[in-house]
Amino acid sequence: MRKLWTLALLATLTTTAACSGGGGAAPAAPATRPGAAGDTTPAAPPTAAPTATVTGAVRPGTPKDVATGLAVPWAIAFLPGGDALVTERDSARLLRVTASGRASEVARIGEARPDGEGGLMGVAVKDRQVFLYYTAEQDNRVVRYAFDGERLGAAKVLVQGIPKGGIHNGGRLALGPDGYLYATTGETGDRPLAQDRGSLAGKILRLTTDGAPAPGNPFGTLVYSYGHRNVQGLAWDQEGRLYASEFGQNTWDEVNQIKPGGNYGWPEVEGRGDDSRYVNPIATWPTSDASPSGMAYAGGSLWVGALRGQRLWQIPLSADGSPGRPVAHYTGRYGRLRAVTATPDGSALWVGTSNEDGRGAPRQGDDRVLSVPLS
Repeated sequence: MRKLWTLALLATLTTTAACSGGGGAAPAAPATRPGAAGDTTPAAPPTAAPTATVTGAVRPGTPKDVATGLAVPWAIAFLPGGDALVTERDSARLLRVTASGRASEVARIGEARPDGEGGLMGVAVKDRQVFLYYTAEQDNRVVRYAFDGERLGAAKVLVQGIPKGGIHNGGRLALGPDGYLYATTGETGDRPLAQDRGSLAGKILRLTTDGAPAPGNPFGTLVYSYGHRNVQGLAWDQEGRLYASEFGQNTWDEVNQIKPGGNYGWPEVEGRGDDSRYVNPIATWPTSDASPSGMAYAGGSLWVGALRGQRLWQIPLSADGSPGRPVAHYTGRYGRLRAVTATPDGSALWVGTSNEDGRGAPRQGDDRVLSVPLS
């Protein structure tokens, strides 16, 4: 079954590339250009959206602007009541955005040092606490703040010493159904760090809200999984299974189902390795079609924002977590898509564009947060 699905996916992607004028199939083997990444390649020109049918899954409706004029919205986390906190990577501002579109500044994170792919990135909310992932002077950090509903209060650094770089800083934060905090890190272009379990780079971390390794972590440290290049998306399905989106180099971007202690292969493997030492991805794309960043689960599907690919990918999931055929939506219509978060009731997605990040082609009103209804 896996083989048949893979062949169908490859055929679909090859057809899509040919129709879009984006060239033929991906190279047979990954290139070795140092530092090459989906997130560091200029955005592809807009292309026509492929036609496809998603059987038994919800479909997205017509997106509407929630907020415009933002500066690289990187992550979105909903508050009780329906408002959301939105991080701006390059301004280091934390914004509160209402459903009616009013944006107000909650805080400007003075310790954040936006540079390259670093800056103010992930955000998560629990009770009266806000968690942020940002690039500081010497490292990347996870920091907890008290939150009174209007302003940030006292800060506590939960994790420091995460390697930083001009590229591949990871940066996603999410609270799992187990109540623990998950953080994604990149290997900063220093590829061997991804396989080094003693390094915090190229990992998915799992920690308590006080910053300690979460109980049950596979190695007794913060490390939950390793062998990652640059993970920027996390989502759980209705059964509590964890998925992550990951940038490839020159050949294959990935979505992986994350297992505790799993080795996801980078830099030894890009895409499927069919090697018992490494976990195969559940879905891959040529890097021209994706550069996957934010990800959410809603309505029986994973939803993945594509930067270079300039589209919203939908991956229907079966009851056992196996994937259906990925389908692209809105190809080229809104440019680079980065932040993707489901509303608390699962009826819509909030999606942030990333056209002001130096690699996109800004349009009037960029950057923006869109509301995408699901039905």
